[in-house]
Amino acid sequence: MIIAIDGPSGAGKSTVGKNLAKRLGYLYIDTGAMYRAVALKAKERGIEPEDEMALSQLVSSIQISFVTRGDETRVLCDGEDITHAIRSPEISRLASDISKSKRVREGLVEMQRKMGKEGGVVLEGRDIGTVVFPDADLKFYLDADPEERGRRRYREFSEKGMKVEFNETLKEVVERDRNDMSRSLSPLKRAEDAILIDSTCRSVEEVVREMCRIAHEKRRWSEIDYR
Repeated sequence: MIIAIDGPSGAGKSTVGKNLAKRLGYLYIDTGAMYRAVALKAKERGIEPEDEMALSQLVSSIQISFVTRGDETRVLCDGEDITHAIRSPEISRLASDISKSKRVREGLVEMQRKMGKEGGVVLEGRDIGTVVFPDADLKFYLDADPEERGRRRYREFSEKGMKVEFNETLKEVVERDRNDMSRSLSPLKRAEDAILIDSTCRSVEEVVREMCRIAHEKRRWSEIDYR
């Protein structure tokens, strides 16, 4: 199956997506990391978010891939491991700006479709079930209260040794929501056939267990329909 997980920043998509893919024996594709990779390379090369031509050339010239090592999925760009480099608040903000670029989105959507076309994948992002794979076999929309999402981001940055303030982190989460939901190109929204899961008061294990149950049930009914 092709499984899509959409939702706002801090809802737990990456952690849940990795765990779900592992349980099902599927490939995990973090599409948000792909935008962060472009943002990182744009920063390194001094490319501004408004420079559509330079961004288009950048996207067409880099190769992004995912490699599972043990229990961890690593993000590679042109063979370089950028897993940790793309997780800073600065790159997060820049990725949000760059994601508004039509050419960047077109280039990355094409990459994502190639990665997932054979099925057996879990893709997570903000427009997977609405744009990248509108015909995905199973769609989830993972959400959580903004303050809880802000706390998660704050803990994540603090555990990595980054000096951040909770109020500033919460402000950035809310601003990211506004940018993602109001952009004219592929805005963040719940697909009509997506199953809503609120992770505010639920552990990763509880969310993954529910998704696994739904996925197994979907697969079982698909096999019956096929027969």
